[in-house]
Amino acid sequence: MPDTNSSSFSPENYRQTIARLVTDAPFDIDTELRVEGRPPSMSSSEFLTNKEQGDWAERIVFEAINNHSDEFVAIRYGRSESLAAGDAGFAEFYANYQDELNRIGKRPDLLVFRRTDISPNVDFEDGAFINKAVAAIEVRSSSFLANKYAAFMSDRSRNAEEKCARIRNEILKEPLRDALKTKSPAILSLIENAAPETFRDLDFRLSSWVSTPVLQNLSARLRELKEQIKILHKRDYLSITPKIEDIALVNRWIQNFGVPHYYLQVFFDKAYVVSFREILEIASDPAKEDVVFSVEKDVKNQGKTTVKINIQVGREIIGKIDMPGHKSVQKELDRGRLLFYVTFEGGRGYLDAGVFHQKIIQHA
Repeated sequence: MPDTNSSSFSPENYRQTIARLVTDAPFDIDTELRVEGRPPSMSSSEFLTNKEQGDWAERIVFEAINNHSDEFVAIRYGRSESLAAGDAGFAEFYANYQDELNRIGKRPDLLVFRRTDISPNVDFEDGAFINKAVAAIEVRSSSFLANKYAAFMSDRSRNAEEKCARIRNEILKEPLRDALKTKSPAILSLIENAAPETFRDLDFRLSSWVSTPVLQNLSARLRELKEQIKILHKRDYLSITPKIEDIALVNRWIQNFGVPHYYLQVFFDKAYVVSFREILEIASDPAKEDVVFSVEKDVKNQGKTTVKINIQVGREIIGKIDMPGHKSVQKELDRGRLLFYVTFEGGRGYLDAGVFHQKIIQHA
């Protein structure tokens, strides 16, 4: 569902729509959230590599937009300081960042403007100027190749379905069929009526029968069937992953500036875009849970509650990305500890102009 269109978009209506969706969401989203806490004392190699990858992804999107359009321009708006925990001045930076989150919310990484609205003397901190933006973009990065992941998961599901079909046929042959009919007619009926498209819906209590070789074989086949069903239940999609805390902070920024907000997920071979409004609508629909989204406490996000939405609900906005170069870098901390992390150079994203205008520039 588009956020806006050329004839009816209103910043105030957009603010109200987002506020309503946040309020109605089935999560505990604290719109009065205050971000506070002590700054981390030290960075890790993983953190620094993730930061470098995020900066690379932002550059890919920034250049893809600006190399494509003569009418629109992306500017970097998010925090760009290179300080990390352990660096001189980091504690002050961290405190200022928390204060900013509490005042205006979480800045998007990029803002998109008409080029005619940009002048040499423009103040990128001026709220009146920010209000002129046609879109706000939060850039996320992922260490996957989207095409290879999709092919792997498709093969995994197909193999599991084929194994389910094989096991089903074995169980429905004598003497296993007769043994199952005696032990559990209900399970037999479920298996008889199962088909490749419904194997994932099979649900039965696993028993362990050992009194005869036939029952031992039947138990083994049912156990194997259950294992394949578990594979079919595993999440098989790449996702956009906003934390519940981030939803509150993005909403705060939107309430301040009224600019349509988008998440743009960058993989190493392509990128997808989905609007913040769509994220809220999808995550509030119980019928779509465990189908196109899940809610998890994500270890990679400090155990915070995270919404994981199937990337396929978005639109492919960059259909090809040239792989960047990479190299190891050494960072020496004050106490003499050495960190080694990866930096990324080069690479290029090829913007889909149609999707860019349809999904992001629709109201400009």
